[in-house]
Amino acid sequence: MVIAVIGLASLAARPIRENYFEMSKQLEIMNALFRELNVYYVDELQPGEIMETGINAMVNSLDPYTVYYPESRVEDLRFMTTGEYGGVGASVQIMGENATLVDVFPDFPAAEAGMRIGDVLLKVSGESIEGLDIDQISERLQGATGSEVTIEYRPLGSDTSVTLTLTREKIKMPAVPFSGIIGDSTAYVVLTTFTRNCAGEVRQAIKALQDSVGVNSVILDLRGNGGGLLNEAVTVVNQFIPKGEEVVRTRGKVKDWEKVYTTLGTPILEDEPVMVLVDGYSASASEIVAGTLQDLDRAVVIGQESFGKGLVQQNKDLAYGTKLKVTVAKYYTPSGRCIQRLDYSRDGAEAIPDSLLETFTTRNGRPVRDGKGIQPDVPVDALFYGHVLEGLFASGTIFRYVNEFVGQNDSIGPAAAFALSDAQWEAFVAFAEADAGLAYPSATLSAFEDAVDMAKEERYWALDSSAFQALAGLLAPEVKRDLSAFRDEIQEALEQEIVMRYHLQPGVIEWMLPRDEVVAKALDIIRDRSFETILAGTHADMTP
Repeated sequence: MVIAVIGLASLAARPIRENYFEMSKQLEIMNALFRELNVYYVDELQPGEIMETGINAMVNSLDPYTVYYPESRVEDLRFMTTGEYGGVGASVQIMGENATLVDVFPDFPAAEAGMRIGDVLLKVSGESIEGLDIDQISERLQGATGSEVTIEYRPLGSDTSVTLTLTREKIKMPAVPFSGIIGDSTAYVVLTTFTRNCAGEVRQAIKALQDSVGVNSVILDLRGNGGGLLNEAVTVVNQFIPKGEEVVRTRGKVKDWEKVYTTLGTPILEDEPVMVLVDGYSASASEIVAGTLQDLDRAVVIGQESFGKGLVQQNKDLAYGTKLKVTVAKYYTPSGRCIQRLDYSRDGAEAIPDSLLETFTTRNGRPVRDGKGIQPDVPVDALFYGHVLEGLFASGTIFRYVNEFVGQNDSIGPAAAFALSDAQWEAFVAFAEADAGLAYPSATLSAFEDAVDMAKEERYWALDSSAFQALAGLLAPEVKRDLSAFRDEIQEALEQEIVMRYHLQPGVIEWMLPRDEVVAKALDIIRDRSFETILAGTHADMTP
């Protein structure tokens, strides 16, 4: 027996020793290569830049979530986990040739100084930002809390610049930007990210609604939430299920990552109906919350199939202030499923074939599948956004029109009631027709042009060139016609952008609520109590 154990131990140790030998060998080769390039390459090299290129190539060959952070970008990593940074409370984007403010956060230095969306940034700390990219501009705006920064900018609608000196503050973006009562005592809570203490924000929001008007059900909106901290996901789940329940388990190559996470506290709502809203951008920690509540038959999941990220990352300190965010494990919901959609161990990122997917069951015996994200119990089709609307955004046409609108209108009244009049819509159409920068490439037109080339080569063109030309005329961009054809989706997007300028993100959410088909479906399920048959697995609309 002793010999067998030693033999097994020896066999287990051999691959590890071989791995370390191979690693040492490759490091020696890399060191020699780096040294020879630095000495003999014909042009002067920047050792830091060339090594960072090599490091990035290394991690990029693994998965998109394993990322190297040089010292200059470590603050980005801290912001992702805490939602905090030292700055002035404004977001900048390159629009054409200008660095333009695209978001200004209320109650922070930029907003309090009168800066608005649409203002053009010119200088930071006396230095021009012309030619800088977004990361470089952000680095100049951010800094230690309490430090000062001088900003020169051109206000929206003005030809003259203004110079301000602002004191940087700790900018903490709320994880719950909106909560309120809708329908009959239903708490609607929007959770946008799983940063530190987001679960506390969820609990606080629900508790405040309970204390003020009472709550008999909850809609937790995780649409667009790309995830964050695993522990926060566990604590969010704990708001709805009792102490001692398994939420998620992780498995990795290292034994330390064989972990089971259970609820540790008392829920704020243990029996009231819960609806969880997801879409294709709900990922990672969002999928843990939605998947666990689904597996335990505690919530009805509504919307579209989620992203499918079943991987866990951990931050590791490296030398000289650098860090590595590395994938260390996969996570599994209580039914035993891993919802990871892509397999990065294959040649490139490939979706797991349907033939390899497994079916698991929830606590009540409802079927759920792995490998495809979280599939909603009640699917609701995503809104259609066509190429014309994409072009209006990408070309900056909507942004420029809203700048003009804001210059002509001091207010728009309550956010929820705002709607463009027919005259305002026609003004937008005229603006778009005159906008030389507008372009909305059509995949259909591109494919047709390729088909025309092939038709000429195969001599079909000569048989009836007028038919081809007629179709070409139909597919050619015609702004007034195309905006009219897609008016509903374009007008909705335009109204959102206008509401954003006057009422910021909370106002946009308030405006969206009465128009939101997914929220309306959730309210219907609460009102007619069909959640009972859905969770029991007997509802006709339930996803198989």
